[in-house]
Amino acid sequence: QVQLVESGGGLVQPGGSLRLSCAASGSIFSIYRMGWYRQAPGKQRELVAAITTGGSTNYADSVKGRFTISRDNAKNTVYLQMNSLKPEDTAVYYCNADLWTVPTMTRDDYWGQGTQVTVSS
Repeated sequence: QVQLVESGGGLVQPGGSLRLSCAASGSIFSIYRMGWYRQAPGKQRELVAAITTGGSTNYADSVKGRFTISRDNAKNTVYLQMNSLKPEDTAVYYCNADLWTVPTMTRDDYWGQGTQVTVSS
């Protein structure tokens, strides 16, 4: 069993900042990649940012220069610092982890329950 627990969403005014956190726990052997996706009403879920164990990152073009993803490997935790937020960033943000579990050593994707981010004046 693997659990991803997110925190940090909420309501913020345009131009404001929020920091999301996601902690993975359970039968984890190793995590390859952690990331954040988002889904706005009526739209498909899209990648926001991701980071590998080695620190390689990738970002959606729409958030480059505004969002920063980071990771604490010792705590199996990933963070998303979101600055200069825009109304179009409003969505449910989901944490994702690509990892191997014990004892089966199976690699699979896991998802958090989602946290709402609303950017509005």
